[in-house]
Amino acid sequence: MEYLARLKPAELAMIGAWWESYAHPHQIEPAANKGAPWTTWLMLGGRGAGKTRAGAEWVRALALNNPRARIALVGETDHDVREVMIEGVSGLLSVHAPDERPAWTPTRGRLEWGNGAVAQAFSADVLDSLRGPQFSHAWLDELAKWKRGEDVFDQLQFGLRLGRRPRQLITTTPRPSALIKRLIADPATAVTHAATQANAFNLAPAFLDTVLARYGGTRLGRQEIEGLVVDERADALWSRALIEQCRVNEAPANLRRVVVAVDPPVSRGKNADSCGLVAAGISEEGTIYVLADETCAGLSPQGWARRAIALWRRLDADALVVEVNQGGDLVTAIVGEVDGSVPVTPVRAFRGKYLRAEPVAHKFEQGRAWLAGTFPQLEDEMCDFGPDGLSAGRSPDRLDAMVWAVAALSFGAKHQPRIRAM
Repeated sequence: MEYLARLKPAELAMIGAWWESYAHPHQIEPAANKGAPWTTWLMLGGRGAGKTRAGAEWVRALALNNPRARIALVGETDHDVREVMIEGVSGLLSVHAPDERPAWTPTRGRLEWGNGAVAQAFSADVLDSLRGPQFSHAWLDELAKWKRGEDVFDQLQFGLRLGRRPRQLITTTPRPSALIKRLIADPATAVTHAATQANAFNLAPAFLDTVLARYGGTRLGRQEIEGLVVDERADALWSRALIEQCRVNEAPANLRRVVVAVDPPVSRGKNADSCGLVAAGISEEGTIYVLADETCAGLSPQGWARRAIALWRRLDADALVVEVNQGGDLVTAIVGEVDGSVPVTPVRAFRGKYLRAEPVAHKFEQGRAWLAGTFPQLEDEMCDFGPDGLSAGRSPDRLDAMVWAVAALSFGAKHQPRIRAM
């Protein structure tokens, strides 16, 4: 430190530009993965482990050494891309020397280097923005947090088609999503990992002491500090093993009754909660089958109502079971505006989410409720739902809708006749 204090600004800048000299091992681009070139570099790390700096340095090296580079920068929201990935303390603009820094046009979300390389900013909230553009490389930040992670990731893969070997870097604090686990298992993925403590030199000592004292050894700490994929909660109502025991390829054809349950979002706008949309049916023997999860995000009330009605028609369901705690009569009125012929069964919650979900979980444990197919995002919520809700603090929209559907068939519709939609 004394040596660095004696250096001139120009000399410090030279050292700062020599990233490989002080980068941590997990921040260095991996070599070939078991002899084969990797397509995805998955960097898993705790909070403050240096993921953003590594991502920015990776993009910087690509752009300065490849005039034809076309790079996608994808974050959870527009704000995250701009304030963290580009303009942040460890972002792209900060890691460049003044004479090599790209021109940044915020209104276009576009970075342009003097040699012709280009990077474009995208928000994971806007799925359609990735339709059309094509890239040679991509940097995806905090993928595990994205509300529509699977859909956005899939859309980006179609655009990674330029150059001889398109590649992508994913920097994220891990969560046990189906996508993260699939990427880890993919032979084309190279994984590096680090806990928060690996970057302790660049973090305030008080921060490290505080978070370790408060969260060390907890499930949240293993995820957010150690950067580990914690597959399921010990206190969750469902386990992965239970779900696999309660899975069939398809439901019987002679279901006595089918309902589509809707858990409408409380807020509106691009950052609103998703609209839970799950269908289930009950057999003549009284066994319940979850048939579909078409939970949607970013739609207007009329939009999710149309989506729910389309599912109702496709499954020839009997009714829409709609939670009305927040919207009351307005929620049922919205469905009526789209199609007044749809029978709506309003339901109101008088107990907390966990207490409502417990009897439904017992149905699965007793072999009286089954998943007819695979529902990765719904299953993630089921295995992450404990007494305090989801570990990320978000609303369990898919799970709520499933609970309403199973409950309606189990406790509210046992003796009602099968009514076919006209």
